[in-house]
Amino acid sequence: MEISLEPIQVMFVEAPNGPEGSGEAFNRLEAGFTSLKGRKFYATFQYPDGPYRACVVIETGDDPEKLGFEIGVIPGGRYARGKLENWSERPWEIPAAFTKLSEEFRGRIDPSRPSIEFYKSQKELILMLPIRSIV
Repeated sequence: MEISLEPIQVMFVEAPNGPEGSGEAFNRLEAGFTSLKGRKFYATFQYPDGPYRACVVIETGDDPEKLGFEIGVIPGGRYARGKLENWSERPWEIPAAFTKLSEEFRGRIDPSRPSIEFYKSQKELILMLPIRSIV
C-alpha cells in the first residue's frame, strides 16, 4: 500500500549506536514526560548507516530545549506502508518487515529520506519506506 505523508515536526533523541540503541533512545525520550497518553511516537532511520532517532510529535506547550531534546522534521512525501502486529513482543522482526517492503518496491526507494516507524499502539507498528512517485 502507498500513502502520502505530510511533514511532521518532532522532538527527538538520537541513538548513539543506530537501531541497536533504540531502547535507550526511547527510554530517554519517554522520561521527559509525566504522561505518555495521547503522544504520537515515531522513529526514523536513514539507511544504510545513518542516524536512528526516537521521536515524539511536538504539542502546544512543549519546551524541547528545557527537556533537552533536539527539534527536527520527519519529511513528507510518498511512502510504502506496512504493518507489524504485536511488534512489542517481537521487535527483532522490524528489519525483516522493512526488507520485505524494500523488495516489493525495488527501484522506487528514495534514499534521500529516512524510513519511518509509527508506534500506533503497543500492538500495532506502522512501517513507512520512502518511495518515489510513479511518473
